[in-house]
Order: sequence, then C-alpha cells, then structure tokens
Amino acid sequence: MSLYQQAQFLTSANHIKQLPEDAGYEVAFAGRSNSGKSSAINVLTNQKSLARTSKTPGRTQLINLFDLDAERRLVDLPGYGFAKVPQAVKLHWQKVLERYLNERQCLKGLILLMDIRHPLTEFDMQMLEWCQYVGLPAHVLLTKSDKLGTNKAKNSLQQVKSRLKTLDNTSIQLFSALKRTGIAELQTCLDQWFDIKPKIDASVQK
Repeated sequence: MSLYQQAQFLTSANHIKQLPEDAGYEVAFAGRSNSGKSSAINVLTNQKSLARTSKTPGRTQLINLFDLDAERRLVDLPGYGFAKVPQAVKLHWQKVLERYLNERQCLKGLILLMDIRHPLTEFDMQMLEWCQYVGLPAHVLLTKSDKLGTNKAKNSLQQVKSRLKTLDNTSIQLFSALKRTGIAELQTCLDQWFDIKPKIDASVQK
C-alpha cells in the first residue's frame, strides 16, 4: 500500500488558528470550485469518499486536512471563482487563504487544478503569480482530460505549457479522475515535495 492510500481525514479549519502545528510537510490542492479537486484527492488516495465530492460547485468551504503519516499532510483548499456563496463568505475565505498561503511555513508545494476545457482563468493566473512571488513550486493538473479526444487534450496541454513557459518551478500534466490517468505522474511530483525517497528493491542490491 502506498503512502497516499494510507491517507486519513485529520481535521477541518475555518480559521488559521484551527490548523494543526505548523510543522512537517503540507501540499495544498487549489482550483476553481468545479475543477475536480476532491475527485483528484480520492483517486490519488484510492478512497472513494475521503474528500467529499458534490455536483454543486463551492461545497468545500473549509480547509480540509488529511494525514499521510506523522509528518505529511494533503490539504484541500476551498474552491474559488465559481462558488455561489454570500459575498461575506467569499471575503472571509479570501483572507483565510491569503494568510494560509503567506504564513504556512510547512507548505511545500501547490497542486493547481484546472478544467482542461477552461484553463488559465484570472484566478488561476493569480495563484500561479503568487507562487512565483513567494517562490513556492506549483504543479498544474489539467483535469477532466477524458472530456477531450487524445489529440485535443495534447494540443491543450501544449498551449497551456506555452503560456506558462516564463514561470519558474511550474510543471503541468494531463489528468483524469474518471479514467484514472496521470496518477503516477502526480505521485512523482508529490514524492519530491514530501521528500519521499524511492524504495530500493533489496534483491537488486545483491
């Protein structure tokens, strides 16, 4: 069983002060409210309902944390840009997210999810520009790639890569939770950020 399949729900936070101790390693998942964050986390961990999914965008309105082990956590951030929530709620979460992204010392990287049919929205670019500003690595998942044919998906990938080529420490890939494609590539990125060393087969060392 991989480390990601051992993921367990830890806690939900409505304020920064409710987060666990700022220690170890955290990787956050961010994106528009309909980008497929919860589905990606569930596929990554091979658990159908670890992160709650909904057909109603904007349901994730808390910071949800999942333990991988004593030192490593996945973080599901509230979706942005599309949620039909009161303005006061949007303003609250804007402030909470700004504080989390600016102050959380254990944050090692940001997984930014974009629906492949609607990539690089204004909010997406703001996220990526913020990552550049603070020197945080970002990895883009072009989700729902199964919605396009293989050639169209590859073309979209190249177009987004071209637009992001000036950004440092920013990588990108195709991903489909439905078809379960792109999981290994995502895990490779996470392993690096979580400082997970590959296991060496003892039989190879003999």
